Amino acid sequence: MVRILLAEDMHMVRAALAALLRLEPDFQVVAEVERGDAVLAAALECRPEVAVIDVGLPGIDGLSAAALLHAELPSCRTLILTGLGKAGALRRALSAQVSGLLLKDASPALLAEAVRRVAVGERVLDPQLAYVAFDSIEGPLTERELEVLRLAAGGAGTTEIAAALYLSAGTVRNYLTAIVTKLGARNRLDAIRIAREDGWLN
Repeated sequence: MVRILLAEDMHMVRAALAALLRLEPDFQVVAEVERGDAVLAAALECRPEVAVIDVGLPGIDGLSAAALLHAELPSCRTLILTGLGKAGALRRALSAQVSGLLLKDASPALLAEAVRRVAVGERVLDPQLAYVAFDSIEGPLTERELEVLRLAAGGAGTTEIAAALYLSAGTVRNYLTAIVTKLGARNRLDAIRIAREDGWLN
């Protein structure tokens, strides 16, 4: 019997996932939580073999919760459910040493298979996320554009960025326009968000 902890903040989604998992004769859902900062305490109390964790939890996000579980309860393997088919999510998941990463629109059969494989120590990666990884190994921004965006992300204005990189203010504005265009962003703040999510801006 595979003991499972389920972490999902949306009540209806959590109930549906729990019902799907309970349909499997070899699964037992031993805990359900709705916050990332509740995962570790519940796991320490219930000792699940697999934690199925949504990536976007309140409190702390699912990948941070998975990293805590790996550090404090390494016997519990983690399967992350994500709606973000982005390379940044994949890289963060690998660095958190999760056992599996599955898109939230995966079929119930694929979810059950992933839980079983993770439970026996295998690593599972959603095929669609594997394609994302191969397609997004390198970001679209040049090193100079990343330098400009990194300074902007730190709160520097155009004049400060220009001074730090020995550029003119006009050149910095041109870089920022190019960055926004390349990332398909609405503005500078949106570009920073996109670059961070995709793992190009640390």
